[in-house]
Amino acid sequence: MWVVSGRNREGTREYGVLKHPRFLTVAAFSLLFAYLLSFLFEGPVLYSLLDESGLPASSYILTAILFHFAGLFSCGFFVKSIRGARKTMAAGMLVSLAATLVFFLKPSSAWLVALAVSGYAGGLAVASWGWFLRAGTPKNLRLRSCADVLIVSNLIMIGIGMVTQQGLIHMALALSLVCLAAGAFLTSRFSLEVPDDGETSSGSLLRPMTALFLFVAVITINSGLMYQVVNPAFAHLSWLTSWYWALPYIAALLIIRSLPVKTGVPGFLYGGMAMMIAAFLAFMVLGRDSIHYIVVDTLLLGACGIFDLFWWSILGEMLSYGKNPVAIFGTGLAANVFGVLLGDMLGISIRSIGLRPAEVTVIALTVVCVTLALLPPLNRQLLLLLKNHLYLSRYSLMDSGQQATILHRSPAFEPLTGREQEVLQEILAGKSNREIAGTLFISESTVKTHARNIYGKYDVGSRAELISILLRSPGTP
Repeated sequence: MWVVSGRNREGTREYGVLKHPRFLTVAAFSLLFAYLLSFLFEGPVLYSLLDESGLPASSYILTAILFHFAGLFSCGFFVKSIRGARKTMAAGMLVSLAATLVFFLKPSSAWLVALAVSGYAGGLAVASWGWFLRAGTPKNLRLRSCADVLIVSNLIMIGIGMVTQQGLIHMALALSLVCLAAGAFLTSRFSLEVPDDGETSSGSLLRPMTALFLFVAVITINSGLMYQVVNPAFAHLSWLTSWYWALPYIAALLIIRSLPVKTGVPGFLYGGMAMMIAAFLAFMVLGRDSIHYIVVDTLLLGACGIFDLFWWSILGEMLSYGKNPVAIFGTGLAANVFGVLLGDMLGISIRSIGLRPAEVTVIALTVVCVTLALLPPLNRQLLLLLKNHLYLSRYSLMDSGQQATILHRSPAFEPLTGREQEVLQEILAGKSNREIAGTLFISESTVKTHARNIYGKYDVGSRAELISILLRSPGTP
């Protein structure tokens, strides 16, 4: 929970609890991400500055992305606590702000250095939010938190992009820095108590994280192609692209965000892949006017919205299964950046040798085919890791009679005591050890003792195994 310290009228220190930590974490991170989207990460402000200055955009863009990847990937190696995450996130935003101020000066080699510094610092700040997402957002709301961040930051980016389109480039740059400063302020004002949510050892994450990294990196290659091949083909429609570009992306996020928890995700993934295939086929056969741009962009960005929310939400779930959420979150988003980097390099090569749209489409479709091949093993790894969450969702949808049937149909080797049955019921409800202790009015160490006894009576080693046995037993609704 968020805790704000202060003093009462007698001068003694007291602590007040803010009731809506999720909104605060979303606000702070949305502002940081708005800066990244509008400037650092192939944003319209950066492109406009480079274009106005006549500098080679590709080298500057690739430098920013490469160092952003390095910041995301390396953050987990030295940020090990919630305090360190808060300090790193706030400091990363302030360092990025200071480095970006260089772009108010005349073009020079300092711009390239500034992009490297701000890219790395921005990566550290983004990865650090993993702690905030785990500790400040309940598990069942993490998908919505991720969707809210992406929606809000993209809306801000659209506004800043429209300012850029009016030729007010430095004003747009200033607005992106205001977002960064506001995000740093919010981050520095709050601290978090970390809940015990029953995490497993970090070793269990190796295979699913590897599978997810490969899947995200491969499918995101097409995003890089979009930046370097598709978008330049419609550069003459600058007014339309300045405001419509991200709208299909936002619409896809809003649709998925509003769906019930029990709605399946795989169908949307395959739908997104179909949309991406259709987008590149349309790019190959259609013209370059406004209507054709809307068709291509709607299909392509809608697909990107589906994919992004999928892996962001998966990362949000994984945070409860490892000791360091910064490492999990940073590595997952580094896969996204790595894919964009590969796609950018591929796109730059395509533009340099002058491949036709049909040949670009073949490359994009090949990427989709590889992604389809990666999806089944990824799904298996995620099911093995997240079955705890999937089964808890099923349990929460049962009525009290069905839940009681599960608890009394016990395959335990020894009968559970009354207190152990109470603890088991709370475990199945998805509560952490701390939450169980508060509900049953016992200490957290007592909860852990009861949990160990329950594991022993069921001959399992973790919550995931316990829930798997209970909710996959014959007769489970």
